[in-house]
Amino acid sequence: MEIIISETKKNLGEKAATKGAGLIRKAILDRGEANIILATGASQFEMLGALVKEDVDWSSVRAFHLDEYIGIAPEHPASFRKYLKERFVDIVSPMEFIYVQGDSNPEEECMRLGRIIGNYSIDVAFIGIGENGHLAFNDPPANFETEEAYLIVDLAKECRYQQMGEGWFATYDEVPERAISMSIKQIMKSKAIICSVPDLRKATAVKGTVEGIISPDIPASIMRQHESARLYLDSNSALLLSETPYQK
Repeated sequence: MEIIISETKKNLGEKAATKGAGLIRKAILDRGEANIILATGASQFEMLGALVKEDVDWSSVRAFHLDEYIGIAPEHPASFRKYLKERFVDIVSPMEFIYVQGDSNPEEECMRLGRIIGNYSIDVAFIGIGENGHLAFNDPPANFETEEAYLIVDLAKECRYQQMGEGWFATYDEVPERAISMSIKQIMKSKAIICSVPDLRKATAVKGTVEGIISPDIPASIMRQHESARLYLDSNSALLLSETPYQK
């Protein structure tokens, strides 16, 4: 796993977007289209803001939604569908965007999404890491073994508090208890992973991801087994890392 550290969140987002856009352009050049995965949350603000400004033929890009709360309508202020529609889809108009319909039957939705994504090879996954080290909504201990592309998951207490802390919900009790999430194995099938992780509150999770054992108890640590994973940090999220010559 390659680690790139920037001084600021803005620079982190720009570097991650530039690298990701280059991979998308290469896929379009090679095959005529590209398939990507997009995450949400506060950690993706700067990256997405830079990505939509990149010179990419978005009409040749198919995008998959990473996760969504169960029972949340698309108009809800915390809906990840709303987040991606406003920050990505409405701006660049991709060829196709496959949303996770969190307010539909969750079992049927997981099956529907699995059938769709099974038809495509993912070129780039743009993701983040949670404060508890989760990837997507795969909270610890994460399921590293399932072959299912999308899962119904129970959200850990730490995860629910993070969603409240980021301002998506006014109280802890308002945060849904379950979600539909892309699985770890499905994320790891991506040809490249661009993982953007700013902020001091992520520093402990980053240290575990980079320097801890690879374990379901630190879900993001699995990225160290990927051949083309890049972890983009700012000076705050990298604060607890050992003195190692990571790329600046």
